[in-house]
Amino acid sequence: MAIHPAQHQLAALVGALQQLRSDTLAVAAFSHLAQNQAVLLAALPTAFASVLQQLLDRLESGALFSEESCSFSQKELLDSLQLWLDHAQRQLDKGDTA
Repeated sequence: MAIHPAQHQLAALVGALQQLRSDTLAVAAFSHLAQNQAVLLAALPTAFASVLQQLLDRLESGALFSEESCSFSQKELLDSLQLWLDHAQRQLDKGDTA
């Protein structure tokens, strides 16, 4: 069975988040990649795009400040992005079985 392009884009984001966590990918590069996953975002309910954009905005804003001066933790944002990816995977899986 062929893998849907949305699954490929989701897998790319999962890998990029791992790189971001290990400091081998910049926040700006992750954000750019995430915002350009049109097939993935089109396959998900519209609320997913809005939530992702909010998380990316906070992540980019936080990258401008040191951890101490930021009002939210980068680790918490990365955990929230992981949660978003997990929910997106479940949504795509649900669509495959429908």
